[in-house]
Amino acid sequence: MNNKTILVTGARGQLGKTLEHCWSASGLAADNELVLYDIEELDLTSSAEVQKQLNSINPHAIVNTAAYTAVDQAEQEANAALAVNATAVANLAGWAAGRACTIVHISTDFVFDGKSNTPYTPEDSTAPLSVYGVSKRAGEVQLLSGSQDKHVIIRTSWLYSEYGKNFVKTMLQLMQDKDELGVVADQTGSPTSTHSLAGLVLQMLSQGAKSGIYHWTDGASISRYEFAGAIQAEAVRQGILETGIPLKPLTTADYPTPATRPAYSVLDRSKTLAGLQMDASNWEQELSRVIKRIATSIEK
Repeated sequence: MNNKTILVTGARGQLGKTLEHCWSASGLAADNELVLYDIEELDLTSSAEVQKQLNSINPHAIVNTAAYTAVDQAEQEANAALAVNATAVANLAGWAAGRACTIVHISTDFVFDGKSNTPYTPEDSTAPLSVYGVSKRAGEVQLLSGSQDKHVIIRTSWLYSEYGKNFVKTMLQLMQDKDELGVVADQTGSPTSTHSLAGLVLQMLSQGAKSGIYHWTDGASISRYEFAGAIQAEAVRQGILETGIPLKPLTTADYPTPATRPAYSVLDRSKTLAGLQMDASNWEQELSRVIKRIATSIEK
């Protein structure tokens, strides 16, 4: 595996930053070069630029973390969402076609309509409710319709970390600023730390995972209201918050948004765990670790 290159797109996003953080300890670093590109280095929506840049670095694997993730804004910017979430994937798949290059593509629980009451498997039918969900599903289709024998799609949900903007960091800020906080209680899903997801991605690259669709979360089935309560309790325990504030459960109708979100989007990760012989991550432990990293960054 000497002199091989792994390209990570969306390098300044929270998963891209986490992959960079985890790289040196991954076991891949000894025989592979990690190249980190964001929009400034590579416009994935331009087929010509993708061809030029990828011909130059000639990666043997691409981890596509780049995405348009402004779920509500996408309702007014459908073309922009489709360009990043679908056209860009087609451009990467087009370059990889006929080459010994595997693409690991990150997708979302928003490809489902949330009408199930049991965890979604990779084989379940998709029916996205929002422009964002439609654009992400379109990206999956672009990849699956290309070189089906070597590409991997990882669907994940409620992603958070110490980097960028996410639900955990937003809740912590609001809990500092407000005397009371309302949180939606009728949307159920699975929080996922970028660190556990990065671990999965690196293991897939190391083992050479079989092509197909995989699901990955940290194993919970909780509402956003329950997750907010856990965030607050852990933040108080670790000293980020001096004290807790009252949390008020809201319905989706109480807190309308431009984009419709699935009411239930728990993902079944059993295929992933079995296929890669991985240990199951625990959502409470992952949350504790991320809050500790946030606390450390505040202290600095």
